[in-house]
Amino acid sequence: MRLHARIYAGPPGSVGAPPILCMPGLARNARDFEDLAPYVAQRRQVIVIEFRGRGESAYAKDPMTYVPLTYVQDVVAMLDDLGITRFAAIGTSLGGLVAMLLAATQPGRVVGAVLNDVGPELQAAGLERIRDYIGAGGSQPTWMHAARAFGDLNAAVYPGYEIHDWLRLTKRTHRLTPEGRIVTDYDKQIAAPLRTPGGSDGGVDLWPAYRALGDAPVLILRGALSDILADSAARKMAQALPNVALAEVPGVGHAPTMDEPEARAAIDGWVAELPAA
Repeated sequence: MRLHARIYAGPPGSVGAPPILCMPGLARNARDFEDLAPYVAQRRQVIVIEFRGRGESAYAKDPMTYVPLTYVQDVVAMLDDLGITRFAAIGTSLGGLVAMLLAATQPGRVVGAVLNDVGPELQAAGLERIRDYIGAGGSQPTWMHAARAFGDLNAAVYPGYEIHDWLRLTKRTHRLTPEGRIVTDYDKQIAAPLRTPGGSDGGVDLWPAYRALGDAPVLILRGALSDILADSAARKMAQALPNVALAEVPGVGHAPTMDEPEARAAIDGWVAELPAA
């Protein structure tokens, strides 16, 4: 598989420090980090990967490879190709699940993690909502039409958004086809594993993967309106490991964009705790 990644060079003083690997959510791509990545890159190197089937990464011939363990293998192959032995991770939703699985399967490599509105316990209602819309077809004739449609679909997630906010988010998540139509920027077949029995939750106990983060600095970001990560689950996560910070982003659901001031402040504190070498 051909994988696409954006690499942001850190400052000269950060050479030798473990880089930060950013991983997007299920239907998202590298543009989710177009503001956060250069901001964090003021302090150390940042790598933003696009999972197979998203953005500029290749689409899979077998749709049943659109599963977390395959994404883990892809990420490890990319890190090995780049010669990266240790790294910190920022993962939104699916990206956070992959971060936990990397900690479990690559002992010693993950030196810190930001889990953006995700954890080892996920709410069934939110998973069902995602399964209902992921992979749906359709296109729009203009960016404004697409933004309004995207806003209608996600109004409960970002209730305070205005049309300029929806345009910004739509341009991160959609693309222009050669025919001049606006469509979501991912392979619709990423939904195939979710359609299988148990595919929305996997039926896997992820607590061992979460605990594999050990004493590394962990930041849990939770959207105050999230239907994926319950407040009780986030607090349980905060108590399960020794070096965890929990920050709630007000007024948003699943998931915070991490452009919010509360998220940025929490991420600043997390980066300051990462090992320098």
